[in-house]
Amino acid sequence: MGEHSMSGQKPKLLIIGSRGFLGRYAARAAAASGFVLIEGNRTLDGRPGEVAVDIRDRQSVAAAFSEVCPEIVLLLAAHADIDYCEQNPKDAWAVNLRGAEHVAQACARTGAGLVFASTGAVFDGRKHGYDEGSPVSPVSVYGETKAAAERLIVNLLPDALIFRLPLVIGFALPPRTNGFLDKLKKQWTRGEQVELPLFEQRNPIDAGGCSEFIFELVNRRCRGIFHIGSSDSISRYELGLKLASKMGYSGRVQPQLEPEPGRAPRGPDHFLHTGKLRAACSIPIPNCDLVIERCFDAIA
Repeated sequence: MGEHSMSGQKPKLLIIGSRGFLGRYAARAAAASGFVLIEGNRTLDGRPGEVAVDIRDRQSVAAAFSEVCPEIVLLLAAHADIDYCEQNPKDAWAVNLRGAEHVAQACARTGAGLVFASTGAVFDGRKHGYDEGSPVSPVSVYGETKAAAERLIVNLLPDALIFRLPLVIGFALPPRTNGFLDKLKKQWTRGEQVELPLFEQRNPIDAGGCSEFIFELVNRRCRGIFHIGSSDSISRYELGLKLASKMGYSGRVQPQLEPEPGRAPRGPDHFLHTGKLRAACSIPIPNCDLVIERCFDAIA
């Protein structure tokens, strides 16, 4: 990571993709932590503290860096829909790899520290448990683009901080984006049954808790790759059962027993070990039940 401001003031932080689901939580956590926050998005609302940046365009990235001179950059902007990436590989590579390259090059040129969001999908999910040094083995276009971006960033910026996420859950903060729990609640409110995979294991993290871990790692000047997730794993089906019960929609979840035809391949078990995170941070690693509770606390 780059050096923090020597003035005693928190560093100037540019969050690229601040309007996304995790981006809203990250912006809230950054502001609460006292960072000088600039929100970078492709289109602007005209509010102060915003800058236009399209990571697909090298010149747009360069202009944004010249305008705000960030000391730390949190890159969240990406195509994260696995099925979209599989169907639109050219666009996925343009955003997830080339976009990351443009930002990393700007950080290298200006001396800004880079914090990059990656994914458990860099692994094939054929075993239970991956640590930060496990060889990557993606099975989807999305996973391939993120694995390639990780390699590029590590080579270009050895001091960068990369965090991998198995599954981020929560309700979207205003202005509303696409929160996983919001989608489930809409379906259940309409009286629909929701089918969720019994064969996919993850160790989820709530968006608010994830943001807290990110900024503790930043404040501790950590570098390299970290996994952020719960201490235990759960199937997407079991997770859905717990969420439905919490929201008063018990009986509205059905187990999906095999992958749906036509969808992008997904690793069956993306349990990411969090021992390195535990050693680096003072925040306790939550279990799945606490992660679920925190999703509801975040909007209370």
